[in-house]
Amino acid sequence: MKRLRMGLVGGGPGAFIGPVHRIAAELDGEIELVAGAFSSDPERSRQAGEIYGIAPERAYASYAEMFAAERQREDGIDFVTIATPNHTHLPIARAALEAGIAVMSDKPATATLDEALALADVVDEANAPYALSYTYSGYPMVRQAREMIAAGAIGPVRKVVAEYLQGWLAEPIEMDGNKQAGWRTQPGKSGLGGAIGDIGVHAFHLAEFVTGLEVRTLCADLAAVVEGRALDDDASVLLRFDNGARGVLLASQVAVGEANGLSLRIYGTHGALIWRQESPNRLEYRHLDGRCEILTTGLGHLSPLATAATRLPAGHPEGYLEAFANLYRDFAQRLRGEGSDILPGIADGVRSMRFVERAVIASRDGLGWVALHEHDKECVA
Repeated sequence: MKRLRMGLVGGGPGAFIGPVHRIAAELDGEIELVAGAFSSDPERSRQAGEIYGIAPERAYASYAEMFAAERQREDGIDFVTIATPNHTHLPIARAALEAGIAVMSDKPATATLDEALALADVVDEANAPYALSYTYSGYPMVRQAREMIAAGAIGPVRKVVAEYLQGWLAEPIEMDGNKQAGWRTQPGKSGLGGAIGDIGVHAFHLAEFVTGLEVRTLCADLAAVVEGRALDDDASVLLRFDNGARGVLLASQVAVGEANGLSLRIYGTHGALIWRQESPNRLEYRHLDGRCEILTTGLGHLSPLATAATRLPAGHPEGYLEAFANLYRDFAQRLRGEGSDILPGIADGVRSMRFVERAVIASRDGLGWVALHEHDKECVA
């Protein structure tokens, strides 16, 4: 099977997520990084190309230069990964799609809802696939939970609790030159939301992805806890889903002592499912009669979707990189005209950006319960 050729925008020296994308994409041997515009500084892009082992002529000074040059090559890139700050996602994705190049974008889709809606129009008109790296949807036990709920294992969903707690921004480290904190706390680069846009969208997407439900209304309380910070670093949001279920979403980057505390608890009429990202190979299945089953990866009792997302025998930990790689494997199948429709796309991106915007505005203006979408206004209590 011929490997798909990947281009990368971002991921230059000192970057975190760019190298992660590269490792995940190449894990299954279906994809190879062959080109990139790794930095807005041409020299740093050249240096990154050397680190990645890219041919010197394919370490470009800009993404526009890369798209133009790669279109002329017989061995040009099949798709591009966008691993840059949020405010650059729209122009890069638009340029790629208009050049006929498929896109795998880091989340969120864009910096604002208006940009996401504009990108949706571009995606609709493009002759190339577009996907978003909502990484946690790639975990085997997340997919197991999704299929169990769809099959009625816990009955109709009544309550959803999604938490994403971190502590790395408990102090104003952006003032000390921390690159990752710097752009995430700047409205011009991050967008309208801080923690709600950086990690809250992961919790939001995971809640809808696993339950199969959609949020209709929300009531949000967002705050910039650290003095002098322009964007929220702590968010508490009440949710109501389209089946009447209630939910709570917590997203904080000032929760001292927390590392990457993403968890999801889903309670139905006669059962519950609980998953924690820091113990990703376990899924708790609680029954109405008090029994609790612990489902784990690699033991042969999982759904076909979860089994397909597992690479190792039971007892061998799989985590973030493998989940990321599952998204890339799904994307490779899509580019070859195969696979399922489980991969997050622009519709997920638009919903997430609508969630961010509505939560920020509702909290800022003290609006109480608000509809996520205009057509849901009649549902606001």
